[in-house]
Amino acid sequence: MDFATFLSQINDALISENGPNLAYLLRPTSPHGKSLVKEFRSNATQGSLEPAYKGAIRSPWDDIAIKYVLTCTCVAKRRSQEAYREHSALVLLFLRFFTENRGWTLPALFSILRDLRDLAFDADFHAKYNGEKSECMEDAARKIASAFGNCITDRQSPPEQSRKWGVYYVVALVLKCYFRLKRISLSKNILRALEANRDIPALSQYPRSHQVTFRYYLGMLHFLNEDHAKAEEELTLAFYHCHTGAHANQERILAYLLPLRLLKGHLPSDELMKRFPVLSEMYTPFVTAIRLGDIAAFDRALEEWESKLVDLSLMLTVERARELCLRGLFRRVWVASDKNSRIPVSVFHCSLRISGMDVDQEEAECLVANMIYKGFMRGYISHEKQMVVLAMTNAFPKLVDRPSPFAYL
Repeated sequence: MDFATFLSQINDALISENGPNLAYLLRPTSPHGKSLVKEFRSNATQGSLEPAYKGAIRSPWDDIAIKYVLTCTCVAKRRSQEAYREHSALVLLFLRFFTENRGWTLPALFSILRDLRDLAFDADFHAKYNGEKSECMEDAARKIASAFGNCITDRQSPPEQSRKWGVYYVVALVLKCYFRLKRISLSKNILRALEANRDIPALSQYPRSHQVTFRYYLGMLHFLNEDHAKAEEELTLAFYHCHTGAHANQERILAYLLPLRLLKGHLPSDELMKRFPVLSEMYTPFVTAIRLGDIAAFDRALEEWESKLVDLSLMLTVERARELCLRGLFRRVWVASDKNSRIPVSVFHCSLRISGMDVDQEEAECLVANMIYKGFMRGYISHEKQMVVLAMTNAFPKLVDRPSPFAYL
């Protein structure tokens, strides 16, 4: 495809309001991008292209087409930061056109914003590799947030053609940028703006892919803010709505959902673990230790996977599941005592020492008291007689039956 044909196809897409075709034409990785790079191999500059093609089609599309060629040229020559700058200029020109049009342009908007984020990542990566400073991802986040504003403020288009149908896709892209920058606090502003606007359709009416991505990042925000109940709710919805063929996305969601379910006493099935071998390798040692009440095995697994858990911000959450392991150990003590309702504190102390925990009897008593307080055991401690008095029935309630299990974290 030569440049004249490229301009003609852009014009045809505009006339027919063909958003998907426009998105394809503006994608730097599309096959025609390489053809245009070859055509302007020797003189692909703003100064050489503008005199020949300025005004060839209606503004701002003549400038957008030129910026597209310059972006493809920089990508081909592996000039990451220059490619980002050219594509960033293309995005600004497109947004000027986008605010004057209806929702048919959304596929093109999604495409160029996704490319903007990818090019920003490449630019920052290469700058860091060469010991240079780059803030392309921050700039990309600002431009994508600007596009969010253009989507959410559409009050003129008919409901079925509104730009508001792009809100959740664009919000997810902004959140991706914030997570990449590790500036999670910036997410509050855009979520606040989303909540304040009551005119947008319900989330359930959006494409399922938009719902899943948004719920995943919303769940992650709650997870990092230690609001475990909301995090579990959002991640569960994201997992069950995720396409069954999107294995990597399901794995990413489960990496954070599994420890939250563990804290509630829901242990993953062997069938689920077989479907996700990477997660199985990491979580199976913890699950096995909880089932056996083997504190030493749990501690060994923590030590082995510490680096990975810290990288994923999971260390604290998984470490809290150790209480389930302790509950399992105390239950085994109760079973070994013929389910007697009166068990000396010294017996629990002895079980802890055998498990490899070097604690004195007072600390053992404290651990038992904590188990009772958090609902893992039913009963009380007679401190004077150093005796644990357990309930005659249901002394160790099922983990899933505990009321508000996240309340004690």
